Amino acid sequence: MASIGGAVKEFSQLDLMATADTVVHRLDARAKVLVTLAFILAVVSLGKYELAALFPFFLYPAVIMALGNLPARHIAGKIMVVLPFALMVGIFNPLFDQTVLARLGPIGISGGWISFASIMVRATLTVGAALILVGVTGFPAICQALDQLGMPRIFTVQLLFLYRYLFVLTEEGSRTARARELRAFGGKGLGLRSYGSLLSHLLLRTWLRAERIHLAMLARGFTGEFHPRRITRFGAREVLFLAGWSGLFLLFRLVNVSHLLGMIVTGGAG
Repeated sequence: MASIGGAVKEFSQLDLMATADTVVHRLDARAKVLVTLAFILAVVSLGKYELAALFPFFLYPAVIMALGNLPARHIAGKIMVVLPFALMVGIFNPLFDQTVLARLGPIGISGGWISFASIMVRATLTVGAALILVGVTGFPAICQALDQLGMPRIFTVQLLFLYRYLFVLTEEGSRTARARELRAFGGKGLGLRSYGSLLSHLLLRTWLRAERIHLAMLARGFTGEFHPRRITRFGAREVLFLAGWSGLFLLFRLVNVSHLLGMIVTGGAG
């Protein structure tokens, strides 16, 4: 439980990064949300064997992290947490698809290995883009942007509450697990039997704490409206940001830039 709480606490640091004042942070959240959606759609729409076509998409996260002063090691660490799930999705591809599609010298590379690598690269790109969006925008601002873009407010508010409740749950879980360990003399009470009582108490504690938080929000005049930390507007910079990156993603989607560059280099070398 402590490790889970530590992981969630580290994830909350992305919200702290969103308080920075860079050229990317100052952009309207709607533009960043739309660009991220366009990026994800372009990445996932590529064919399962188009591995080389995915690599030019790394330009976007690299540029945004550089402009937003986001620590690459922190983002990479969060991506590594998700990659095992992508690994489980594609691990059996080499067994079911053994048709040789490429050769590396005398070694034949089957379509299964190419599609497996494609899944891993797609997961890295899409999860990284989502984490970067949180790091340069903040989750409350993302929810507000979704509300302004037409998503029903009840869904955006519930999404925001779900995000906040996750921290409440892990905090209460860490306290409960710590209290259980302190009361376990000589290792007694640490068996599997205690987990049923532990989970029930955890549910009650988080429920009561969520009720107290809700009452405090009502006492402060909460009516379901979003109150952004930074006031922005969708202006010329946002239009240029959206049009420029979306056009570049469309180019990467329609033209295999990696293959094109390879042909240019090979032709130049010849």
